[in-house]
Amino acid sequence: MKIGEFTNDAARARFFDVYTSAFERLWPGPPAAVDVPTTFGRTRVYRAGRARGSPVVLLPGAGGNALMWHRYIRPLGESHPLIAVDTIGEAGASVQRAPVRDGRDGALWLDEVLAALEVACAHVVGCSYGGWLAVNHEIYRPGRIATLVLLDPAGFALPGPRFYAWAVAGGLAGLAPRAMRPRLARLVANGTILEPEIMRLIPAAARYRRRLPDALVFSDDDLRAVRTRSLFLLAGRSALHRSRRVAERLAGVLPGAQVEIVPGAGHALPMDLPDLVAERVLRFVAAGDGPPAG
Repeated sequence: MKIGEFTNDAARARFFDVYTSAFERLWPGPPAAVDVPTTFGRTRVYRAGRARGSPVVLLPGAGGNALMWHRYIRPLGESHPLIAVDTIGEAGASVQRAPVRDGRDGALWLDEVLAALEVACAHVVGCSYGGWLAVNHEIYRPGRIATLVLLDPAGFALPGPRFYAWAVAGGLAGLAPRAMRPRLARLVANGTILEPEIMRLIPAAARYRRRLPDALVFSDDDLRAVRTRSLFLLAGRSALHRSRRVAERLAGVLPGAQVEIVPGAGHALPMDLPDLVAERVLRFVAAGDGPPAG
């Protein structure tokens, strides 16, 4: 399995021009970047928020990076240290050096990032593919995570035509005149369309060869291995899966988990409703701010 990389130096330079500009415009204050060595390459994280306490670790979805969390830095950082991650193998400032073959490797990568940052107890918020990585960490490398907040996580259905149509529609809507974008964002249920700096990253990242494993569907036994206090926020208009079916399944295999279906939200849930998501994260983390479950 090959590693993720830009197609050439010009593509890398173009991406980082847009990436750096977006950080300057969107990030609250100068970003405190830290590069963490792992088995799979150098991982870029951004620290923010309070200096003390158990951190909230923010994992983006596929194709994303730490910038997707820019609206969350102030509300979450008022009460917690924050660690926003550029996932290894995605277009961002992390540099992959070895293949990530499966969920077990993804769990090892995340565990090494937390260990290098001396994080013994974390609250992990994972969006889509980031949620899949977080669940795999609980399956294969438990012990560091006190709470899990999973935002329309991958791993409950394989992407199908509906998902790819949603992704293409979002990209095309981003090319429309700015005055039309709010209506199109509601139509396709994708608030990312309203983030011009984030949308500029999409074509810039198109020349990055992503080489990460597919988010395979979790078995019931996989899910039963998750002992950590968990909140699932499922998008009512998710293009990835049927949220009611996911909620019904979770009620059977993870009866202790909290599950909420958010009406009207699409798979880009953190971009669609940042105030709601931030409020849910803060409330859930506050109720479970203690050492990880045995």
